[in-house]
Amino acid sequence: MTNHPPQVKQYMTPSPHTVRSDLPLAEAHRIMREHQIRHLPVLSGGELCGIVSQRDLHLIETLQDVDPEQVPVEDAMSQDVYTVSPDAPLQQVAAHMAQHRIGSAVVVDGMKVVGIFTSIDALAALADLLARQGS
Repeated sequence: MTNHPPQVKQYMTPSPHTVRSDLPLAEAHRIMREHQIRHLPVLSGGELCGIVSQRDLHLIETLQDVDPEQVPVEDAMSQDVYTVSPDAPLQQVAAHMAQHRIGSAVVVDGMKVVGIFTSIDALAALADLLARQGS
């Protein structure tokens, strides 16, 4: 049996929660709190257009004269999204995230968001791989 290197799809969080770019910041924050997550892929017309983190929301919400009920997610999101395919080698993705200090990778299959791979998922992968190595 051939031992294939682990792929992102083995450790990603499948079917992640997403938000529309026109959704108010307060609603994105509610989704994050409710589901205990820190990153939300942002969609416009059903396609990935950005990512918003808990840190992004906090930064915008602390600005003077910002009403989180009125300001849309697109004003806080980053358009520079690190995307990978489900078959991407875990080692390459983790190395890229560490080198560039990226907290998450959005996993896409074609134009469809199919998962998210966060630093928490990376730690779970590390724990699993180390446990396998020790057995």
